[in-house]
Amino acid sequence: MAKVLGIGGIFFKSPDPARLFAWYKQWLGIDGSPEGGANFLPKNMPANSLTVWSAFPANTGYFAPSGKDYMFNLIVDDLDEALRQAQAGGAQLAGEPQTYDYGKFGWFIDPDGNKVELWQP
Repeated sequence: MAKVLGIGGIFFKSPDPARLFAWYKQWLGIDGSPEGGANFLPKNMPANSLTVWSAFPANTGYFAPSGKDYMFNLIVDDLDEALRQAQAGGAQLAGEPQTYDYGKFGWFIDPDGNKVELWQP
């Protein structure tokens, strides 16, 4: 039986992809373009980081205040600074940062209304 080995990408619609790419590049350092996307190589990830694939119940409140049916999780090297940068770029912070045994988490709403979870392993 063939099996899935990992996440090959996250693909979503935006009313203005060029603007959204420019925002992420300026405020969170994601280097990419609407034509080619942005690549995150495993060798550049922190130790103990991983990609999670998970389905939530239809009535979850975890993606609030976004009304979207999905949420991004991005690995960062400095959660507090990344949240400051996103907020300086006009993002709305969503909740207080949380710390667990497996890392620190914080959330914001990007210019397109997507909820983004930042994870510092």
